[in-house]
Amino acid sequence: MTFLLDPPATSVAVCPVDDLVDDRGVCALVSDRHVAVFRLSGTRELVAVDNVDPFSGASVLSRGLVGSTRRDGAWVTYVASPLRKQRFDLRTGVCLDDPNVALDLFEVTVDHGMVMVQEV
Repeated sequence: MTFLLDPPATSVAVCPVDDLVDDRGVCALVSDRHVAVFRLSGTRELVAVDNVDPFSGASVLSRGLVGSTRRDGAWVTYVASPLRKQRFDLRTGVCLDDPNVALDLFEVTVDHGMVMVQEV
């Protein structure tokens, strides 16, 4: 008998990658979690974070504004909550305005032109 200690992760198809607009978010339901997916302008990198704003509890971060700022000499790309304007680093999830608060991150890939977010 074989036991799998870490079962293989599965992913959920979100949308065709060509449907994404740079620096605009889309929301997807992944394992009963609301996930915000963004394609960043310039690099066209895909990132996925928790869509729930931890300050308000509302599922709105996919509608937030994407921007960048310099922190410690490096550029940080963030999404600003549309409600209370807290900014979250899209690569680490950490809130730039309160480092004690962070968003969960999700692995995102492209498979045959489809954006895939790994289930949690």
